[in-house]
Amino acid sequence: MHIPESEILEIKLVALDFDGVFTDNNVIVDENGKESVVCSRADGIGLSLLKQRGFQIYIVSSEHNPVVKQRAKKLDINCLQGIREKDKALEDLCKLHNIQMKNILFLGNDINDIPAFKCAGLAIGVDDSHPNTYEYLNFRLSKKGGDAAVRELCDLILDTIDDKKYF
Repeated sequence: MHIPESEILEIKLVALDFDGVFTDNNVIVDENGKESVVCSRADGIGLSLLKQRGFQIYIVSSEHNPVVKQRAKKLDINCLQGIREKDKALEDLCKLHNIQMKNILFLGNDINDIPAFKCAGLAIGVDDSHPNTYEYLNFRLSKKGGDAAVRELCDLILDTIDDKKYF
């Protein structure tokens, strides 16, 4: 699969699932029930570069977990949690930012992301996305969730819009 440059140039907002995208879909639970995950630091640099270029960035997660909020805070990006209807959340973001659905890129990995894949202008999955999502994707990254897949996406966008001029 290949993403046409013209489609990337339409993007104004990047929406990202959390579990299985920022993470490898595993969770560490301690004896007190506190959850922890592992994320790639490389993702943060890529997201920062996108923000510098005016992209709106949102985590849109079905989970309601403090670890998601903390990671978003650390990355200084917007976070929507407990979202059961991600397609509706994307519609709300269109209204909020006065953009069209074709201006939204959604990166996800599992079947609960299919409604968002179906309505987003660009639907992208991580390499280890659930096979039932493949038919809804415009593109699948070469990186697995949690393995700097978000950075791969950021670099793909930046390479298109800036011709590799990061600074």
